Amino acid sequence: QGGESYTALAQGLQEALQKLGGCPKEHRTDSLSAAFKNLESKAQKDMTIRYDALCRHYGMTATRNNRGQGHENGSVESPHGHLKRRIEQAILLRGSSEFESIQAYQTFIDVVVAKANRRNAKVIGIERKELQPLPQTRAIDYSEQRAVVSSSSTIEVRRVIYTVPSRLQGEVLNVRIYDDQLVCYLGSQHVVTLQRVHPKNGRRGRQVDYRHIIHSLIKKPQAVRYSQLRDELLPDVNYRFIWQAIDKMMAPQEACKFIVGLLHLAATSNCEKVLGEKVVAALESGRHLSLAHLQKKFCK
Repeated sequence: QGGESYTALAQGLQEALQKLGGCPKEHRTDSLSAAFKNLESKAQKDMTIRYDALCRHYGMTATRNNRGQGHENGSVESPHGHLKRRIEQAILLRGSSEFESIQAYQTFIDVVVAKANRRNAKVIGIERKELQPLPQTRAIDYSEQRAVVSSSSTIEVRRVIYTVPSRLQGEVLNVRIYDDQLVCYLGSQHVVTLQRVHPKNGRRGRQVDYRHIIHSLIKKPQAVRYSQLRDELLPDVNYRFIWQAIDKMMAPQEACKFIVGLLHLAATSNCEKVLGEKVVAALESGRHLSLAHLQKKFCK
């Protein structure tokens, strides 16, 4: 998702050591060129210091391949290629490369990897006896940033706008930035975890969750029409279709009230998918839509 960043390296390495159940005496990498690309010398030095501290935490000596000696990666790259082919074959047997979520895809990959590792279990068991014990705690595998929550319930982290619960407006959050998520604290209290977005080519990005702001938006539904986040507030293609349809069918004020009420119902009754499908079917068949009727049917 985010390339060869320090957080990706630290998080992945620590998960591997936990599964292995111990630490080797040496950890070797290539030059990590992708992680250092386009970084200022100060940032490169900071990354090197953090990597060295990570290795010291696990009692490992940090070493690197010799520059320009690509063949030194062979013992890693060859098994890596085999694993990629196993994943490709498993997807072909599955019949689809579509997954409901990143976590669902990760679970699928974990199964493929576990099958591959079972054939090496005996020799790994022999090697495991020579490993150093794991330390009692993990090393820090995140960076930190303070972020002020705007009046529209958003924070900006690494060129990406994220929504957070509207109750946090005006607060200053301490954000722990992992490779795949942002964990946000108000003081020492955890308040929300967000899926991290990695914008491409230096562009800005957005990660909007209507559940964060719908309780505030329900008090002033007309704001949805001119909101800069309106398109991202609609969770999927069904809700985008619904908005386009009702915006033509209903008066502007009524359309805003309907879509905000629909999103509020989806959030509070945890029925986003089935509710969206129900409304789309009604629109396509020309049946009358009543928010009160939907609330009565789906409200919990």
